[in-house]
Amino acid sequence: MTSRTRLLLPATFITSLGNNIQLLGAALLLVRAQGSMLDVGWLFIAVAVPQAVLSPYFGRLADRFDRRRLWVVCDVLSAGVALALPVGLALGVAQQPLVYATNFALAVIAAQFTPASAALIRERVPADKLRHFNAHCEIALQSGMLLSAAAGGIALQYFGPQPLFAFNACTFVLSAAFVAAVGRKRGTVASAEPVHVPHPSTRGRVVGLGPLVLLFGQGLVVVTVFNALMPVLVVGEWHQGASVLGVTDALGGVGFLLAAAVYRWSAKWLGDVRLAVGGFVVCSGLLVLQPLFGVPALMGLVLLGAFLFGQSRIATRSLLMTSVDESRVGHAFGMANGYGLAATVVVMLIASVVTGHSDTRFGFAVVALIGVLSATLAAAWISSGSRRTEKVTALI
Repeated sequence: MTSRTRLLLPATFITSLGNNIQLLGAALLLVRAQGSMLDVGWLFIAVAVPQAVLSPYFGRLADRFDRRRLWVVCDVLSAGVALALPVGLALGVAQQPLVYATNFALAVIAAQFTPASAALIRERVPADKLRHFNAHCEIALQSGMLLSAAAGGIALQYFGPQPLFAFNACTFVLSAAFVAAVGRKRGTVASAEPVHVPHPSTRGRVVGLGPLVLLFGQGLVVVTVFNALMPVLVVGEWHQGASVLGVTDALGGVGFLLAAAVYRWSAKWLGDVRLAVGGFVVCSGLLVLQPLFGVPALMGLVLLGAFLFGQSRIATRSLLMTSVDESRVGHAFGMANGYGLAATVVVMLIASVVTGHSDTRFGFAVVALIGVLSATLAAAWISSGSRRTEKVTALI
């Protein structure tokens, strides 16, 4: 791994910063306009649907074309689309349709960005360095989320949406500059049949692509629906300011940072499979408690939940990256991203309807129940695959 490859980390940070400012700001605009959970839910659905439909196909494109170039092109296009939101607001364009349209367009671009960025990381980082790099990558991701939640929420409350969304457009330009500076790869990605490359921390278990897609997708469901429920809970139901939401989200970012810091040791102790499955189960239990006891308890539970969830997410990402040959990583992440966002649409609609007829406590409970069921199914799937492999090995 060269020093230039490490430029992917600040690119990841700045992209995370911009994406979360966009979603946080758009959700708060809808809530302030007397929007319900269903209005916020439709925003996240508008972000999820194009990625769910297009990610599997775009993942194949990430395996066929220059992944670095795809990342840069995605950033440049995103900058143009992101700039359309503050310009449209300044010109007096109707707020709600403009918010939905720009976020939908950004989601179409993200459908290509997600598999291309994952494939580029796998292409440039040696397999034995992936765990270390993924931990740092998660730190970059969550640092961006932390800063976007804290600074973004406060800036939106005191300065308004236009400067915030204009800054978001600039983050995409900076990300493109970092990735362009990484330089071209010497040689090309060789075409190969999909093969399983076991991650060292699986402790002898054979983990197929299917359960990893399920776990990766569950991670997207939790993050997306949680982020939709939080503005409704904090701003809509508890009548707190955007700065309180920003501080709460920032504590979640701190939890992720702590998770990334200890991941290398916890993965060696428990193994990535146990860490991925167990973390999702415990985190689902914490989701039920988060809206029950007020702001101080919410902040503490978000911190703890993010700490557990972050380790599960890094473990799942590492396993998914090594479950197929390097030349098919884009396809694997495209499939996982597509499934996860399709599941997100379904869960978002369910949570929105449940919350609309009750309150966010039941919305959080729905997400928790689905999380437990998904993690349990993945665990059973992995166990079944391991038993079949052991039988085949014994026969040989």
